[in-house]
Amino acid sequence: MKQKEGFVLRQVCGENVIVAEGLGTIDFGKLLSLNETAAWLWKKAQEQGDFTVESLTKALCDEYDVEAGQATQDVTAMLKKWQELGIVEG
Repeated sequence: MKQKEGFVLRQVCGENVIVAEGLGTIDFGKLLSLNETAAWLWKKAQEQGDFTVESLTKALCDEYDVEAGQATQDVTAMLKKWQELGIVEG
């Protein structure tokens, strides 16, 4: 999986949000608000370039005190939502 070009994480009024930049993404009329952990995972996905549920789950477990099973469920649900919103592909 990869993040789609043109979507970036920004701080807006103290909130982590993913916004679209550039003319090719002008139809994206919403800001996607992320909690601290989701914003951290967005940054990890960006660092990894090509990422998987497994690679983000491992990163999450390495950084936070979370069980692997719960981390897998959370990452899977988050990536599914990101795919539905069209901000990741693959």
